[in-house]
Amino acid sequence: MLPQGGTEIFGPIRALLRTDPRVERYEVPYQMKISVVIPVRNEERSIRSLLEALLSQSLPPDEIVITDGGSTDATVSIIQDFINRGAPVSLIRTTHALPGRGRNLAAARAGCEWLAFTDAGIRPAPNWLSELAARAALDSEIDVVYGSYEPLVDTFFKECAAICYVSPPAEIDGALMRSQFIASALMRRAVWEKVGGFPEHLRSAEDLLFMQRVEQQHFQIAYAPAALVQWDLQPTLWRTFKRFTIYSRNNIRAGLWRQWQAPILSRYLTLLLLCLPALLLGKWWLVLPIGLWLLLLLARAVVAIHRNRHSYPAGLFRNALRLLLIIPLLAVLDLGLMLGTLKWVLTDRLRLGAQTATVGHGT
Repeated sequence: MLPQGGTEIFGPIRALLRTDPRVERYEVPYQMKISVVIPVRNEERSIRSLLEALLSQSLPPDEIVITDGGSTDATVSIIQDFINRGAPVSLIRTTHALPGRGRNLAAARAGCEWLAFTDAGIRPAPNWLSELAARAALDSEIDVVYGSYEPLVDTFFKECAAICYVSPPAEIDGALMRSQFIASALMRRAVWEKVGGFPEHLRSAEDLLFMQRVEQQHFQIAYAPAALVQWDLQPTLWRTFKRFTIYSRNNIRAGLWRQWQAPILSRYLTLLLLCLPALLLGKWWLVLPIGLWLLLLLARAVVAIHRNRHSYPAGLFRNALRLLLIIPLLAVLDLGLMLGTLKWVLTDRLRLGAQTATVGHGT
């Protein structure tokens, strides 16, 4: 249940509720206090615009709590400048904190009952927080509200990247939205506490595990399609490759490999097995598995474009240009997946095996 407090009603929330015919007579019975939680590390290019967007929200947060995980650029000085100018921003400085630990430290420091989570590199719409809060206020039993997100497609490469690996919107509660994104979420502090916070040993996928635990605890979850943030994608093939290598390794560390790596690796194992007859039949046989690999990439690219036809409509010529980029982009994603898997084997699996052997020998 919601805590009892004063009777003041947020103006922006009241206006939003009036636009919803389901809640014409609903009154928000208290002043909703919200802390925004942000983990950062080397985000000098994005942190200023994020803080400016949060401070200019139609429903400004009561406080913004940031954990810096060991920045070596100007991130800290930019944040400190906001603090010096009197903004409701507090900064926790630590070293080598991964995103999960950064969120946990900031959430523990936050003073409000409601926690809104977002990340550097995110651009919230001006009404993002008010939309989340308005949805939470509709029902006193709601514990978690997920907003939606859109990939920022300000270049042709990012447009193709979004088509390639960002899921299109789906219908949820009668509205199209992308959901379950930790950088567009509002929840009670009690939710974060009960699930034990975010895993702190992962560079990525910690948010997926956290949200899975929230669902497993059967909290009341709601959705706010109009609570929109923009997610800035990696701008080049090289940076995309590096990011997906990180994603791949940590996805396995999180125990989620069946959802991503398993089907892709099974295809490549099949192609590898098809290469074996070349040992007897000669190199010309390799034309078959290579051709099948290219056809597989082409089919995946066509499916991705078709799946996103409503999100990114285009004519035949532009779709042909997209194919020319999406096919190598898919290959790069697969390469990052395989390298991340190899890194997991060499740096996690084998190390764990060596440590187990050492302990066994010692005992």
